[in-house]
Amino acid sequence: MSGSADALEPTTTNAAFDSVHWAPRLTLRKYRGDWTPEQIASGESGAPYEVQEVDGNLLTYGGASLLWECLIGNGTATAAQALTYLSTAQARIGVGNSSTAAAATQTDLQGGSKTRKAIDAAPTHTDGTGASSNAQVQFVATFTTSDANHAWEEWGLFNASTGGRMLNRKVQSMGTKTVSDTWQATVTLAAS
Repeated sequence: MSGSADALEPTTTNAAFDSVHWAPRLTLRKYRGDWTPEQIASGESGAPYEVQEVDGNLLTYGGASLLWECLIGNGTATAAQALTYLSTAQARIGVGNSSTAAAATQTDLQGGSKTRKAIDAAPTHTDGTGASSNAQVQFVATFTTSDANHAWEEWGLFNASTGGRMLNRKVQSMGTKTVSDTWQATVTLAAS
């Protein structure tokens, strides 16, 4: 092995490396009618007419860089910067209508129709060291009847309403949202 950092690649015979399992999930709850997050939480909306679980997505190079930069203290609370935190004020769940394959170099959703929706409340994370819930964070955004009325073929998590960074991207057909529905998207990111 050479002394170059570029030569450090995990192999099946090198036990010095731990692999990290990136486990994102989108849970999509679809409701008939126009509902606020509070009405959904209180049960006023009734049960969703459909629930979809979409597992996995691609961590983009820009998203991985954002995580590392925030880890070493280089993140910012300033809006619409490349290194803006995925905070209550800045995090967005984005959906679009493109089925173009995901690539690690992409910086935005690929669809001609795409919508980024602010999250409903603070991201949820339980700090600690003793449970699997300590290794995950969750973001929720509610797309009401006036939001994202187009085919949902892709999704991602962003740190800005425009520009900024796309953390990840997944291509999967989830249906076509219309003005008759409210869809609530929950993104759970886990690492183990």
